[in-house]
Amino acid sequence: MDDKIDATLAYYQKKEEQILNEVNANKNLSAEAIIHYGEELAIIMYKITALEIAKEN
Repeated sequence: MDDKIDATLAYYQKKEEQILNEVNANKNLSAEAIIHYGEELAIIMYKITALEIAKEN
């Protein structure tokens, strides 16, 4: 079970990194795009937190 959690955690950490890189690389983001990326990032961070808690238990 820990292997699946680790694999999923790595996936979401990679997705988080991709979003951050995309936002940081683009200097012409609209307010809507910033909100969209923020919402996506928040969802991913909640999932990462839940996975880390599950891994501890």
